[in-house]
Amino acid sequence: MGKSRLAWITILTEILGEILVLAGALVPLVSIPMAIVLLVAIFTVHLPYGFSSVKLQEITPHGAHFGQPGYETDLLYLACLVALVLGGSGPLAVDGWLLRRSRAWLARG
Repeated sequence: MGKSRLAWITILTEILGEILVLAGALVPLVSIPMAIVLLVAIFTVHLPYGFSSVKLQEITPHGAHFGQPGYETDLLYLACLVALVLGGSGPLAVDGWLLRRSRAWLARG
């Protein structure tokens, strides 16, 4: 697969995943590709720059100059995904509605 195709897959995974997580829809399923994207970003891009997400290099009369960010923010996003998967997306989310609907359907049948 070419780099361009992988870039588009990454972009679509992030956009669609974020929309579904915001709606609370299929969170455990959507978290898998989102976690994979974050892990790939950690190991291929951010790991050489260390942990910290803010790398102040210098302050000049023109303002602050920052270096490349580390993997701190990616770990935070992974922890958030794990918390949503383990704790559930809540009763007002689409997943909560689907769960109530399936329980009602099972109770009827």
